[in-house]
Amino acid sequence: MGNWQLEVFKMTLYMSFPVAMFHYFNQPEYYEDYVTKLKQTVFPPVNKQRDDELKDAIKKIQQSQDLRILQAMEQGSKQ
Repeated sequence: MGNWQLEVFKMTLYMSFPVAMFHYFNQPEYYEDYVTKLKQTVFPPVNKQRDDELKDAIKKIQQSQDLRILQAMEQGSKQ
């Protein structure tokens, strides 16, 4: 299989790899460069006009659904 030097090398690799990744990914430069840019692309700044248009569209859909429900209730009560 292998001698003890191979086992020591594997154990060193298993222990040092997570520590090295933790050290690299927790550097402030990496955080500022990568994570901040990624956050801005995933969650873009709020566009007030688009947000208002979306709220208006939701209100219109809700009003039309309420109207259909009321009409169905009226027809059900007439029968």
